[in-house]
Amino acid sequence: MDPGMNHLLKWGIENSSTATPSPDAPPPRPLDPAILQAIFGGPSDADLMKQSMDAILSPDITLENKLTAFDNFEQLIESIDNANNLEPLGLWTPLVELLKNEEGQLRRMAAWCVGTAVQNNEKAQERALVMGAIPALVNIAVEEKDENVRRKALYALSSEMRNYQPGTDETIKALPERLKTKVHIEAADMEAVDGIIAKLRERI
Repeated sequence: MDPGMNHLLKWGIENSSTATPSPDAPPPRPLDPAILQAIFGGPSDADLMKQSMDAILSPDITLENKLTAFDNFEQLIESIDNANNLEPLGLWTPLVELLKNEEGQLRRMAAWCVGTAVQNNEKAQERALVMGAIPALVNIAVEEKDENVRRKALYALSSEMRNYQPGTDETIKALPERLKTKVHIEAADMEAVDGIIAKLRERI
C-alpha cells in the first residue's frame, strides 16, 4: 500500500471511535498536510515558486502583491532543495535580472533571495556566479542610495563569498579599483571576507 494511504488509514482508525472519549485521553493527532497534498494533490513547492515569480514579473500585479509574492518566494528557497531547483525551473535568470529592476523594493527582495539561496549552498553559489549575480550585487553595494537595498546586497555577497573560492575571486574582480586588495583572499578566511564586506559597507 502507498505509504500516504497507509498513514491516512491509520489516522482514520485512530480517530473514528464513536465511544465517549476519556477525559485523560490525548487529543486527536492532526493529519500531516504534506500527506494530504500527496494524496489529494495540490501545488508543489516548485509550482509555488513558479507562480510567485510569475506574479513578480506580471505587469498586472500591484507592487504590494509583488512584494508579497517575493516574500513567499524567499521563504520557499530557505529550503536547500528548493534553492537548488531554481536552475531546473529556469528561475535564476529572472531573479538576477530583478537585481537591476528600476523599483528599489524589488531590487532589495531579489538581493535577499540570492543571499538566501546561496547561503551554505555551494551548488547555488556556483549558479549565482555563472548567472552573473555577483557584478550586479557589487554594483548595488557601491552605487545604491537606498540603504535597505544595499544591506541585502551585502548579505548576498557575504553569503556568496564564504567558503566558495570562485565566488570570492569573482567578487574581488568586480570591485572598484579603490576597494580591491593586493592580498589574496581565502574564501575560508571569515575575517578576510568580513573585511571586504566592511569596505563595501563603508564604500571606502
